[in-house]
Amino acid sequence: MKLLGFDLSTRRGTIALVNGGKILCARDCPNDRRNSAPFFAALDEIIGGHGAPDAIVVGLGPGSYTGTRIAISAAIGLQATTGAALTGLSSLSGISEESEYIVIGDAKRASFFFAAVGGGLFATEPDLLSQNEMNERISSIKTIPIYTSDQLPQFKAVQLRFPSARLLCLRAQRFPQNLARSPLAPIYLREPHITTPQAAKIR
Repeated sequence: MKLLGFDLSTRRGTIALVNGGKILCARDCPNDRRNSAPFFAALDEIIGGHGAPDAIVVGLGPGSYTGTRIAISAAIGLQATTGAALTGLSSLSGISEESEYIVIGDAKRASFFFAAVGGGLFATEPDLLSQNEMNERISSIKTIPIYTSDQLPQFKAVQLRFPSARLLCLRAQRFPQNLARSPLAPIYLREPHITTPQAAKIR
């Protein structure tokens, strides 16, 4: 079975196509929320070269609201045209092959998220912490690796690591019980901020 995986939750997009235990193709691409052309070009190249997938797994975040929504929309569009099975998985599941690790990230509004991952799933729901709270939390962790996909130089013990579509595919094959079935929705740390347009003033 050909399984296509992709993720746009960080500034580095990732796409992979696997068949059983064999990696047919893997690509990373820049992910700019204002220009998703590199992602779609890579996606077209992979499908054009290897044919339509039998199943699709898409990263659901947490991360970039815009990128994650684009990825989900692309997955739904592919499902409609190819008939592939569609599932979703937390993007954090693709950070590392290790059975247990921590992921932290910028949650905006002067806060950061802390997520413990085990067996491809959140061990607990992500916490939102201040910088001081985060420093206290990670200073107490001695044996579990800590990763981030953001630029967070204020946290010294953290390693930079991005989600891998290959690992998302691996998690999907190994832990099918962890998959989210369609309809898919982004994993939000908090509700996205939406600015409501104001009515025009009558002069």
